[in-house]
Amino acid sequence: MRLTKYFQETKAHIELINEALDVLKDKLPIKNYNELDSLENFALNALIFRFSKLQDLLGSKIFRNYLEFSGFDTSDKSFFDILKEIEKEGIVDIDTWDELRKFRNQIAHEYPLEEDEVIESINLFVQKSKELMAISQKLEEKYLEIKQQRDSDN
Repeated sequence: MRLTKYFQETKAHIELINEALDVLKDKLPIKNYNELDSLENFALNALIFRFSKLQDLLGSKIFRNYLEFSGFDTSDKSFFDILKEIEKEGIVDIDTWDELRKFRNQIAHEYPLEEDEVIESINLFVQKSKELMAISQKLEEKYLEIKQQRDSDN
């Protein structure tokens, strides 16, 4: 099943996000960006990359497939319609998702020059990563509940 495969992929992204966070844990919250060694910088870049991949996977594949699996007709539905339904399901509200998307775009395309801005962005990124992982896990739990109910009905 597609959703099972997608959730396996989310777990791989989450595992790598957690590994990156583990490498950075002794420096969090970051107070001085210049104190990060090469491994910590590598972990930070991996964190940003995996965050982006996880968010893309959720938004481009899992949300729509989850709704289809739960019985919602997604044909001819815009992403905003999908997001409204995901919000009704109690998975993530539209404002939070929009904030995560904007933050990801900001961190991926803007490179603050002031160290204070860099530090603030990194620390916020760590927080947003945890939010994104929680959304993914909540979605998988809801999927597994529906799947288990269907399996027990058969």
